[in-house]
Amino acid sequence: MTAEIIYGKQLASDLREEMKLEVDALKKAEITPKLTVVLIGDDPASHSYVRGKEKASAEVGVESNVLRMKEETTETQLLEVIDELNNDVSVNGILVQLPLPGHINEQVIIEAISPEKDVDGFHPINIGRMVAGKDTFYPCTPYGIITMLKSKNVKIEGKQAVIVGRSNIVGKPVGQLLLNENATVTYCHSRTEDMRKHTLEADILIVAVGKQHFLTADDIKPGAVVIDVGVNRMENGKLTGDVEFDTAKEKADLITPVPGGVGPMTITMLLHNTIKAAKKHNGYLGK
Repeated sequence: MTAEIIYGKQLASDLREEMKLEVDALKKAEITPKLTVVLIGDDPASHSYVRGKEKASAEVGVESNVLRMKEETTETQLLEVIDELNNDVSVNGILVQLPLPGHINEQVIIEAISPEKDVDGFHPINIGRMVAGKDTFYPCTPYGIITMLKSKNVKIEGKQAVIVGRSNIVGKPVGQLLLNENATVTYCHSRTEDMRKHTLEADILIVAVGKQHFLTADDIKPGAVVIDVGVNRMENGKLTGDVEFDTAKEKADLITPVPGGVGPMTITMLLHNTIKAAKKHNGYLGK
């Protein structure tokens, strides 16, 4: 058995086509969704991510504005900028690109963004709404994963989902979203004893640890759905995931590749959240 591959890149492209039509309809109602990204410093990866967000925004018609600030920007200066954006009625979504320089407290910055403009879905109020099972802005990568599963009609309710990794950005929220879909969720992490025992029970296995080929086919239940969130650069310069893809695909039923799997869905869900925010801010119900 060779697994069917879930190409997030293709799904993201299809969703963006739908979003473009949605934005066109909003513009006819004189509503243009606007996302402002704040970028501090010269981190090459951050600049690359932001360029990707600019390109994707243009593709669907979302207005994208990038505020590029110097590495020496103080926490107070950044908070002042966020306050201005919070009060700017033309801005629907605010995203401060992480990681931030060491002298700026990331949590302070996340909590300063208005929950109604937190299209990254990281504000504690939005996290709380998610835990309570209420409609809110969900964190983009976890939301993208759930969207991928549903696109393949994966049955989530009643299934055993195992999350390897417990980060606030991916691991914890994706487990909560799966719980909201009535899965039975187990978290594995660096202190977990006999991790393989848990992963071999997983109907849905999500791996987000940032370690090259951390799991192999020996860790996967036959017929499982495997979502690989990891992005690691090998010695030959190529990208690979946290799962050893070539062996795992012979054991799984569905599997995501790296690259071209989860990654493209993250920016797509950011655009989804920005469009949703624009609708909310303008009381737009559509037709």
